Amino acid sequence: MQKDHLIALDVFCVNHNIEISFISLLHQNGLIEITTIEETSFIEASQLQQLEKFVRFYNDLDINIEGIETITHLLKRLSTLQNEIIMLRNRLQLYESPS
Repeated sequence: MQKDHLIALDVFCVNHNIEISFISLLHQNGLIEITTIEETSFIEASQLQQLEKFVRFYNDLDINIEGIETITHLLKRLSTLQNEIIMLRNRLQLYESPS
């Protein structure tokens, strides 16, 4: 894994003014993945947007870890259902279009 795609957790926590224990709780609940290299913890850059969303939920909206986990599950479910609706609409258009 290339380090240029990783963000050090201590740097992230300082920049966002959060405790590293919050990140650890997110990891323990399976919401983010942490990579450890030479005793330094990192997150992948691809997780940055999601992690920043969790920080906003926690700090700005005062939502606890369990709430964040529930919101994440519901948002994933909503996305799945929206994709299914799009697929069904596309299939329905096949039958409705004039031949």
